[in-house]
Order: sequence, then structure tokens, then C-alpha cells
Amino acid sequence: MVLFELVIGLLLLGAILALWANRLGIPYPALLALAGAALALIPGTPQVVLDPQLALALFVAPVLLDAAYDSSPRDLRANIRPLISLALVVVALTIVAVAIVARKLIPGMSWPVAIALGAIVAPPDASAATAVLRRLRPPHRLLVILEGESLFNDASALLVYRIAVGAAMTGAASGWKILPLLLLTCGGGVIAGIALARFYMWLFSRIDDIQVSIILQFVGTFAVWIIADHLGLSAIITVVSFAMTVAQVAPGRINARHRISSYAVWEVAVFVLNVLAFVLIGLQLRTILTRLRDSDWHAYMLCAGAVCLTVIVVRFAWVMVYGYSRRWVMGRFPHRYTKAEKAPTPGAGLVVSWSGMRGIVTLAAALALPDGSPEAGFPYRDLIILCAFCVVLTTLVIQGLTLRPLLAMLGLKDDGSVEREVRLARAETARAALRVLAEERDGHPSIDVLRSEYEARAHMAERAAPAGESRETRMTGLQRQAVAVQREALMDLRARQVIGDDAFHLVEEEIDLLELTADVRIKPGPQSAVSTGAEDHPR
Repeated sequence: MVLFELVIGLLLLGAILALWANRLGIPYPALLALAGAALALIPGTPQVVLDPQLALALFVAPVLLDAAYDSSPRDLRANIRPLISLALVVVALTIVAVAIVARKLIPGMSWPVAIALGAIVAPPDASAATAVLRRLRPPHRLLVILEGESLFNDASALLVYRIAVGAAMTGAASGWKILPLLLLTCGGGVIAGIALARFYMWLFSRIDDIQVSIILQFVGTFAVWIIADHLGLSAIITVVSFAMTVAQVAPGRINARHRISSYAVWEVAVFVLNVLAFVLIGLQLRTILTRLRDSDWHAYMLCAGAVCLTVIVVRFAWVMVYGYSRRWVMGRFPHRYTKAEKAPTPGAGLVVSWSGMRGIVTLAAALALPDGSPEAGFPYRDLIILCAFCVVLTTLVIQGLTLRPLLAMLGLKDDGSVEREVRLARAETARAALRVLAEERDGHPSIDVLRSEYEARAHMAERAAPAGESRETRMTGLQRQAVAVQREALMDLRARQVIGDDAFHLVEEEIDLLELTADVRIKPGPQSAVSTGAEDHPR
């Protein structure tokens, strides 16, 4: 009961911290990391042992699916070079550098254990960075690179993690089996993800009940992870492939009510998982701190500090070297590149290098290390968990709190590419609706009203707002006022007991949909996600 009360209290604290983070313009995981550190220092906190096999599936699968669903295959293909650089090269360099540093400071640590530590702290969590960047609207390409990196660096790092943990526990690793294993786990994961997505959508399209469909979404996510794990495939790659396939098929097969309900549930679920991850790591740290001998403190803290510095320096060095080499090559051989391909700027390189904040994947991988007695458990497990949390805490707090002023100082601005595509999509969809209405010969006044509505929508989409002009047009402003008046009138009817709660909730849902459409018109492009949640957590 004490643990349950603690978790409830910390969920409330997490909600309060998220509100503060929104007002301060910083990623809420940064404040959660501070709360987790404080929890580790509070005497009397209960000891919690999480099943290591549960940690990755519980924390990584839903968060990874949430991010993969949002990704754009078109944009990922257009930025494949920087994505490979970050998701493969930076991860590999970080793993090697961290392993070397750890071995120098802790001579008794074996290479497999050191590599496992490097794989745990290597993958950044781009959600923390993009939570800040989306509010400031930097160039869209920068967001695409960071979000795409978070999908594929998890896969590459956790594949190395899986091999290293196995080698550390068994004491042997067959080098000739690693390449076939990587090909099987990655290629098989892609195929399995696509196949499972097709089967899932076939089943999902037959479910009309919203509650059941949302439960099936979570069950399906965990089922994909478990199936891939039992088949020996990469669960990360399988979930990413599954989510990206579903994202291409689902919009035409589910209605608005299912979609809006699903957005809200997934947004809350991802938030709760982040809170629980930091709570559990804080409770684990409390246990570790009580076990540490005085003679170990210096070595452990020195190692943790060195690992933190290593992950930051390696990312910064490679990103800047990559940017310089790309600018040199594109300047020396311009005929090899199209006009659409632009060289990375030093400012963009600084933002990308400073956006390497670690988060829930690092915490989950640390918690997933086999636990047990010092003889049967994973070697140096306490040290690795301490290093992982210090890396998460350091990057989230230092980089998370300074990313906003860095972007403001560099003056990187949105290129308007997404907004242009949004206007085009709205104009084309409005014209499609007008073509249907034009075929209707009935002269009923309601058809004329509907036709005028779509004509106005098409006109607003085609009209580019001059620089400095507010996006809120007179029509959308009036619609918001009309929604507010309707809501007040509805509440007054219920307060005077003219209508009951059943009628109230039915009409309230209709007004909510009207308010959503008004917000989308006012805030095109990425900003619309602030109001609807559709971009950050579409399901």
C-alpha cells in the first residue's frame, strides 16, 4: 500500500512538474529527472525490484510506437545521410568511447560489460528536444532529423546491448555469428512488422467499440514486441516497422471519434510511463546508494562523470566534423547535388549536437539488466544504473534548460515548408468536397450553407498570409466566439435543469468537435498539435 500511495503521489507531482515545464518552455523529463534524483536521497523510500525482462517492453514499446507513428517516410528518405550519421556512426563512436573510458577507470570491468554500458547511454531521446523545439518552430528538416534519429539509434544501440549483455552473462561471444544475427534480427523485424501491421488493421477494422479498440492498440503494441522477442528478431525494428505501416493504412479505416479518443489516451499513457520510469530509477538508486561502500564512492562518481562528459563530447565532435565535411564536399563538387539539397549550417550543427538528451530508453535498458546476487547478477549493475541515471540527469537538465536560449541566439527560423503543404492539403480537400456538393441538385438551404463553408475554407487555404499578419482570420475568430457562447448556453441549460446530463454530454461532444476545427484553422502546421494532440500523439 505504501508503494501504491507513493506512485499516486508522484503521478500528481509529475503532472504539476509538466505544467511548470510548459510555462518555462523546458522539457518536462528534465524536471522528472530532478524529482527522481530527489527521491533517491529521501530516507525510508521503499525498495522496488522490477522484472528486468519487463522493463524494455513496458517502457520502450509504447513510447517507440508513439514516435514511429508520427514519422514521415518521405522526409526520412530525403534526410537519409544525416540520419545514418547520427543513428549508426554517432552511436557506434559513443559505445566505443564510453567502453574505453569505463575500462580505464574501472580496470576490473570486462569488455562486454563496458560495451553494454556504452550501448545503454548511447541513444538520445529526441522527444525531450523536440518538445522544446516545436514551440520555437525551427527549420522543419532539423526536427525530421532529430525525430528520425530517435527511431533508428534505439535499434542500433539495443542490438549491440543485447549482444553485449549475452556475452557478459555467458562469458563468450561468437564473432562469426554477429553479422548473420544482425541481418536476421533487422531484416526479419521489418518483414514481421509489416505482416503484423496488416493483420492488426484487418482485425481492428472490424471493431466499432472505442474502448475495445483502444485496449487492442495497447495489446497489439505489446504483442508485437513479445512476438518479435520470442522469434529472436529485433523488437525495436519490428515495432518501428509495425507503427510506420499502420500509420499509412489507419487514417482511411478509422473515424474521427476513435482517433480523437485514441490521441488522448496515448498522450496520457506516454506521460505516465515517463513518470514511472523516473520513479523506478530513483528507487533503484536509493538501493544502490545504501549498498555503496565508502571506498567505492570516488570510483563510481568519477566513472559516472567521465561517461557524462564522453557522451556529450563525442556527439558534438562528430556532428561538427560531419557538417564541415559535407559543406566542403558540396562546395567542391556542386554538380553532384540537386538544388533541393542544402549543406548543413554550423548553427544547425550546434543545435543537433546539443539535442542529444538521454531519456526513457536509457533508463529502461539500465533497469533491464539481469538482477540477482553479486555472483549471479550482471557485473557492475549498480555502477551502470548510476552512470545511466547521471547521463540522463545531466543531459536533460543542462542541455534541456539551455536549448531554448541557444536556438534563440542562433536565430534559426521555420522555413514554412509544412505550412505550405498544410495550405495545399486544405485547399485540395475543400475542392474535393465542393465537387461532391456541385453534383447535388437539391436546392435545400443547408446545402448552400455547406457549400459556402467549403468555399471559404478553400479561399483561406489558397491565401498566403502577409508577413507579420496573425493566422487568426475574422471567420475563425468568430467561430471561436460562437463556440464559447454555445458552451456557456449549454452549461446554463444544465444548471437550470432544462436538460439532463445525457443530452448535455451529447451536445458537448458536438461543440468539442467544432472547437477542434476552429483551432486547426488558426494554427496550421506543427502548431496545430498543441491544440489537438494529433501530431505529437496520433494513434
